Amino acid sequence: MPRTWAARSLALVLAIGLGFAAGALFLQYGSGDGLQAMDWLRSGLILLSTFWLSWGACQGMLGLFSRSSPAVIPALAEDVPVIRGRTAILVPVYNEEPAPVLARVAAMDASLAALGLTDKFDFAILSDTRNDEIAAAERRWFLRLIAERGAEGRMFYRRRAVNTGKKAGNIEDFIERSGAAYEFALILDADSLMEGGTIAEMVRRMEADPKLGLLQSLPKVIEAESRFGRAMQFSASFYSPIFARGLATLQGHTGPFWGHNAMVRVQAFAQSCGLPVLAGDPPFGGHIMSHDYVEAALLARSGWTVRVDVDLEGSFEEGPENIIDYAKRDRRWCQGNLQHSRLLMAPGLKPWSRFVFLQGILAYIAPLFWLGFITASIAAIVLAPTPDYFPTPYEQLFPTFPHNDTAKAVELAIGIFGLLLLPKLLIAAHAAWTGRARGFGGGWTGLRSTLTELLFSSVIAPVMLMYQTRSVAQVMFGLDSGWPTNNRGDGTLGIAEAWANSRWIALTGLAGLLFVWWLTPVLVAWLLPVGLPMLFAPQLIAWSSQRSGPARTGGARLFTVPAEIAPSPVILAWKHILAVWTGTAEAEAPRPGPAPEPATAYA
Repeated sequence: MPRTWAARSLALVLAIGLGFAAGALFLQYGSGDGLQAMDWLRSGLILLSTFWLSWGACQGMLGLFSRSSPAVIPALAEDVPVIRGRTAILVPVYNEEPAPVLARVAAMDASLAALGLTDKFDFAILSDTRNDEIAAAERRWFLRLIAERGAEGRMFYRRRAVNTGKKAGNIEDFIERSGAAYEFALILDADSLMEGGTIAEMVRRMEADPKLGLLQSLPKVIEAESRFGRAMQFSASFYSPIFARGLATLQGHTGPFWGHNAMVRVQAFAQSCGLPVLAGDPPFGGHIMSHDYVEAALLARSGWTVRVDVDLEGSFEEGPENIIDYAKRDRRWCQGNLQHSRLLMAPGLKPWSRFVFLQGILAYIAPLFWLGFITASIAAIVLAPTPDYFPTPYEQLFPTFPHNDTAKAVELAIGIFGLLLLPKLLIAAHAAWTGRARGFGGGWTGLRSTLTELLFSSVIAPVMLMYQTRSVAQVMFGLDSGWPTNNRGDGTLGIAEAWANSRWIALTGLAGLLFVWWLTPVLVAWLLPVGLPMLFAPQLIAWSSQRSGPARTGGARLFTVPAEIAPSPVILAWKHILAVWTGTAEAEAPRPGPAPEPATAYA
């Protein structure tokens, strides 16, 4: 733990120090014409914003200079260490298209079968589906799954009549009813996919450390086709392992749980992770939405180790294909994270767990600091006093001009952009130096993808800021997001749909630019990097949702990731199974109509 505490102390000191340095530098800039109350306000907002940026940059730098052990993924049955306990692989579903979900189950089962381990693993399909037609299809496809895999007695399906507690309640229901039959449970999402060797290695690590209560893998995004989706996919594969390694260094034994692609020790989970129902109505009351952070904190409170192992490969998920779908998912996360404000002072929690809750809250509050800074800067012009060039009347022959501290403003801007850009550029350089960039199309393609991603994320940042601002405002005004179904597959949007979902952003951007132009035209140029993306938000959203073009002749495709150059066997198996299932003759496909109820027991 001394290494963990040293890393935490260093990161906090650097982030706080850079925040205060930025605030002080802004005060020097503002003092040129005399400090006003608005200057102090803007300095405070710069301090908070810079602290948050610095904290993220510190994680990236720690990740670059930290080392992790190489992955150990068995490839052959004889290489697999002895596994003593039984593991349940939990697949919660909620109004999902059944065929792709169950094809993933079939692929994972085949991967485990290749290792001779099917007797150690059971699958439980935990349906919270509210649509009866989709539920009937789930049962039909499940029956086909167990027939083709010969999985009677080790694959189970049940649909809850009432989905109390959403996903967390779904998992809790399984633990209460059938958890005693298993030593471990691998918690997945409907779009999760994992190699059998990775699953076996996670069990081996759990069995090797009796205090390990939860082991989180780092899932990579796959199957993205749109410009937005591929940029996210590249970020998840290229940057995330480095930032996650820094996060693991900071968190030590009080690590993260992201709700899926993670293995838990069932006994520890059952004893520690009963979630309370918070007093009052949503969004701050009721069932806990972002349950994963809370469950990790409860495990740590009980003395269990919670760990993320970044070296575990073979863990995958899918992501949103357009900004609208991302914003809808992010709205739910925003409500869940802000709800954690009710838990900050919960008894017995580790100090770091409380800090993790605070980080989650800041993730949605911090962007508002920038919006507040822009608003305060506009207000400062309106409220600024008339310059007095003769502060001592009758004693001066020549005017006294305010000191020009523009250089300090430039220094501050360079520093802030450095915090945003430098970690990613260093990751690109590190990938080229170590050879990791070969999995991303080579050093040049990796750098080109990095620069393009930086430009793209900068352009869409004001749009994302507006969606986050609206989400925070909705939560603060007591509006509940509910638990909307995730949209998967083709996420292409037309301009009409994009306009319907973002016209308020475009109109806000237009009104803001016109107001600033009327107030002080000189400030318009400074606000264009924010105002123009807002003004053209519908076009940006529609354009970024389109499928990206194929690779150019002789060159790698932009945002290439290792899963495309050398696809994991489980990905190829899933695609093959799904193609067979959805491409067979109608007579061979599951027929509509009543179907016998599948096994509802878990063990």
